[in-house]
Amino acid sequence: MADEIEYRIHGDDMQLVEVELDPGEGVRAEAGAMTFMEDGIQMETSTGGGLFKGFKRMLTGESFFITTFLNAGQGKSHIGFAAPYPGKIIPLHLGELGGTFLCQKDSFLCAAQGTEINIAFTKKLGAGLFGGEGFILQKLEGDGLAFVHAGGTVIRRDLGHGETLRVDTGCLVAFPPSVHYDIQMVGGFKNMLFGGEGMFLATLTGPGPVLLQSLPFSRLADRIMAAAGGGRGEQKGAAGIGGNLLGGLLGGDSKF
Repeated sequence: MADEIEYRIHGDDMQLVEVELDPGEGVRAEAGAMTFMEDGIQMETSTGGGLFKGFKRMLTGESFFITTFLNAGQGKSHIGFAAPYPGKIIPLHLGELGGTFLCQKDSFLCAAQGTEINIAFTKKLGAGLFGGEGFILQKLEGDGLAFVHAGGTVIRRDLGHGETLRVDTGCLVAFPPSVHYDIQMVGGFKNMLFGGEGMFLATLTGPGPVLLQSLPFSRLADRIMAAAGGGRGEQKGAAGIGGNLLGGLLGGDSKF
């Protein structure tokens, strides 16, 4: 049974979630996510269930350790957790969402004490090899509040039974276990080589809600690296490979 916490989200594009804890209540967060905490709150950093759980979290891009913040005082106390890059903080009421939700790796921010944070591997070999950011998904289990972070603008799509949506693997944020997740290759040689969208797309089949992000961190980082390199950044997926190959054939001056 997770603690029943109150919260408030501050800001617009650089958000922070402020959590209110009654005496004895706690919240779990990735190491380094905390921005401030008031008197009475004690913190305890551990692997959150042994070395194995710590190593599993490392596979999702998270810290080996997880920190529990517990209000050991006599009155209400507050603690804040900041988003790691521009975007939105999304509250997930796990009890209202069936008790389990799957999230993109490194999207977890914090959750009420009593929430289990594990990893869920994609089932199919194709998804495992070519899923990009979607290779490993986090599994949040419990009946309380959890908070995840997404880059840019958040879009929610409610899929009906058998309805399919194809998305860039990095733009997928979260979905329930009722949504089937798979990876499919982009059709057409020219699409794969020069489309700039990567060779594979995530295919989601309903029923259930799907949360998407308009600006995954990997895309933002690619843009920054391209600008820092004088506009000669690598393009995504096979497009970058094709550009390098043709550039070499043409004497290294091509800017595909």
